[in-house]
This record gives sequence, C-alpha cells and structure tokens, in this order.
Amino acid sequence: MKMILILILSTTSIFAQSERSLINSGNKKFKDKKYIESEIDYRKALEKNKESFYGTFNLGDALYKQEKYSEATEEFKRAIAKTSDKEHKARSYHNLGNSLLKAQKIPESIEAYKNALKLNPNDIDTKYNLEFAKLLLQQQQNQKQEQQKQDQKEQDKQKENQQNQTQKSDQQQQQKISKEDAERILEALKNEEKDVQKKLKKKSPAKIFIEKDW
Repeated sequence: MKMILILILSTTSIFAQSERSLINSGNKKFKDKKYIESEIDYRKALEKNKESFYGTFNLGDALYKQEKYSEATEEFKRAIAKTSDKEHKARSYHNLGNSLLKAQKIPESIEAYKNALKLNPNDIDTKYNLEFAKLLLQQQQNQKQEQQKQDQKEQDKQKENQQNQTQKSDQQQQQKISKEDAERILEALKNEEKDVQKKLKKKSPAKIFIEKDW
C-alpha cells in the first residue's frame, strides 16, 4: 500500500519555525527509515502546536511504518479533522484506508478509500487500493460462508451420531427387557411346576383292592 507523506509549507512565524524544523527533521529521519526517531520529532512538533495538520499526518505515517495500525488510524482521523484542504483530506483518507486495511477492518477501509475518491476522483493509487480491499472483503465473505457450511456439516454429523447412538441404546434396552421377560416367564413356569408337584404330593393315594382267592 502506497503511503503519502506531506511536507510542511514554509512560514514566517518564529513559533511555527520551531514546529516546522521539528517536522522537517522528522521527515528526514522518516526517509532514512528511522521511524521511531521520526515519531519523536513529530510528537515534539505537536507539543509546539497541537493543531498542526502536518505533525499529525506525518505522525500517522511514522506509526504506520512501525505497524502500529490502530494508533496510526487515530492520527489520520485527527488529521482529517484538522484541515479543510481537499487534497490534504483526500490523502489523509487514503492513508486512513491503508491503516484500517492493515488492521483487518476491511469494510471501514473501503469507506475511507471511497471518501478519498470523492475528494480526488482521479487518484489512481486510491482506486487500486479500493479494488484490492473489495477483493479481500469478497474472499473473506467466501471463507466465512465456506466455514459456516463446514460447521453445519459437522453439526449435522454430530446430530446423526447422537441419533444413531440413541437408537442403538434403545435397541439394546429392548433386547435387555426381552431377555429379562423371558427369564421371568421361565421362572414363573418353574414355580408353577413346583406348585403342581406339591399339590400331587399332598393328594391321598387311591386305595387298591386286592381280590382274594377262595
């Protein structure tokens, strides 16, 4: 993602001169890729003038280069609020979009790029970044949908396994009950047989008459 650095304009104010020298010093260090040192200079410039658009904007750049995307996002938002210049606002929105994109806030980055293009419709870099962000968002949505499908399949599989397990348990329970019933029936038959035998034993034997031979 192409970042934009804005150089401070010259001024005759002694107060602004100190601010300007700090920002210029920060810019030099920024170009030398000394981002931490440049951040320090930009913060010092903001101590001189907290409403400095240039100090705020370039501080956002220094934070971005250090991969402090959330902090950079806040600085670019402040930069937007501190200027009425259309070009400066457009560049601030562009860099805001980059910071949001790096922070994985893709819908928000798309909105930032759109705002930049409203102010500068011919910015090729912003157009490219916007299309890239849209592509990432589509891929993200596709992945989410695919994950939801996989999750649903897994849930259906678990539900099916639970149903099969329940059915198997029911069958086992039925088999167990049938076995117990059979044992009870056999036991009942045995008891009934014993009762019959007891009754037969209790019954008096029939008298036997023997004929006498005369």
